[in-house]
Amino acid sequence: MTRPITAGVDGSEESLAALAWAAREADRRGTPLHVVHAWRSQQLDAAGIEGRDAQERWARDSVAESVRTVTERHPDLTVSAEVREADDAVAVLLAAAAGAETLVLGSRGHGAVVGFLLGSVGQQVIAEANRPVVLVRAGDEAATEAAGREVVVGQQGEPEDSADVIGFAFEAAAARGATVRAVRAWALPTVFTYSPGSMRLADEAGGLEQYERKALGEALAPWRERFPDVPVIEHVEMGSAGQVLLSVAAGAHLVVVGRRARRTAVGARIGSVAHGVLHHADCPVAVIPHT
Repeated sequence: MTRPITAGVDGSEESLAALAWAAREADRRGTPLHVVHAWRSQQLDAAGIEGRDAQERWARDSVAESVRTVTERHPDLTVSAEVREADDAVAVLLAAAAGAETLVLGSRGHGAVVGFLLGSVGQQVIAEANRPVVLVRAGDEAATEAAGREVVVGQQGEPEDSADVIGFAFEAAAARGATVRAVRAWALPTVFTYSPGSMRLADEAGGLEQYERKALGEALAPWRERFPDVPVIEHVEMGSAGQVLLSVAAGAHLVVVGRRARRTAVGARIGSVAHGVLHHADCPVAVIPHT
């Protein structure tokens, strides 16, 4: 069975932009679109909609209107919708993500304090989902998307460490007729882990950059072979991975990063690179869980 592209909606401008992005993605990939909405009685009480029947009717009508807008723009797209009353929106979205090709959510403005769609819910979903999650900002639209002709992807570690991340980027680029810009950055402190002898040999051989380029080339090789028609730009630069990614993503169609979630006393947290890119990139960001 073909996995759908799934969009989580809550009626906000950000979530409607996410739904529109998900519909375009499903259309170009030839996959179904699934729309998920979780509502809570307390929230609708606060909004002045009283009575469970009225609240459920309001939620279903709201989602139905969003689906109508999507089907008018994409008449050949197969669209389904799921409207559930739930106290735990995280659980609903994680369940939706488990059966999806990709889960798409809205993301609120820039900055470290602004947060994601549904407050902390979005961040928990990103940290715990076992499928790719794409975050889309309210200003994203088809015209803006068309202007970016690159899919930027961050590569770190050994080739097998980033296989899922690079694979997602190549598939996205192939669907769009876009170029993959693969970025490998290394931080200055890493240089000092080399012994004086190895540093001297590296300098004589042309510096450390060649080793980073070799590592990136090895990670890209199987995907170049699988997607021979996708143009590739290799970008190797010394610096913070998050900052380097953001510096080359100004005109990107999509930024793709990996994430390794970790548990803390206050819940799941994603890595610093994914965290920084999510908060500061202008274009949609795809976060891919490492397997």
